[in-house]
Amino acid sequence: LNAGNLKGFRIPIPCLDNPEKSLEIQAEIVRILDAFTELTAELTAELSARKKQYNYYRDQLLSFEDGAVEWKAMGEIGEFIRGKRFTKADYVDDGISAIHYGEIYTQYGIATTATVSRVRPSMASTLRFANPGDLVIAGVGETVEDVGKAVAWLGEADVAFHDDCFAFSHSLNPKFVSYYFQTAAFHAEKNKYVACGKIKRLSAKSLGKLTIPIPYPDDLEKSLAEQKRIVAILDKFDTLTSSISEGLPREIELRQKQYAYYRDLLLNFPKPEATTVADV
Repeated sequence: LNAGNLKGFRIPIPCLDNPEKSLEIQAEIVRILDAFTELTAELTAELSARKKQYNYYRDQLLSFEDGAVEWKAMGEIGEFIRGKRFTKADYVDDGISAIHYGEIYTQYGIATTATVSRVRPSMASTLRFANPGDLVIAGVGETVEDVGKAVAWLGEADVAFHDDCFAFSHSLNPKFVSYYFQTAAFHAEKNKYVACGKIKRLSAKSLGKLTIPIPYPDDLEKSLAEQKRIVAILDKFDTLTSSISEGLPREIELRQKQYAYYRDLLLNFPKPEATTVADV
């Protein structure tokens, strides 16, 4: 666009021969459209507030006072195994359940019992598998935030995972570990180890250095009970937040469509032969 093009555009001016009435009509149209815009803004703010509230309570539940827990390096309490490569060309409708690193930060949440992708059964001998209860971690990503995101695998059978992922085998509550991987404290520590380039990377050695709080470390039964209690609380928050996060975006999309409909309707005046159109 340039100034010459813009000068050639025409806009409809209601009641051109009556400036006072014209401005009244324009003001009313603007008022109606502003109301739709404000409603969409309020819904968007509500969604943001709920997400912040969830993040706050999650971090609070997974923050412990000195002496209440023992912080242990993940390499001390479990083992990291790197996956084996497969590509989208290997995907089939019915095959071996598989997790690709990119799906961890686009398709999955805290935990899953099923995969969105499957690969050819004939590849079984070339793949590497995570066991039920393992954490599958993205080892690469386009952003620092994406690297290190994880999903707890809770399926009944083993699952194949990509070579840009790591499986963390451990004896903790799987969802407790997965929830901790979402906290600000975890990301603050993790970010120190991310190798930054065009593609951000995190090695198994670096993952092993990251620490995680273990409640009642000297009493396994009590420790697992406390982890389970924390997970139960966070699950309720996650369910509520997911419900809001799914509902509000749909409501926002509906309002945006409604706004576009009424905007076009309100600004749809009769054709030039039936009304006066002013050149701009």
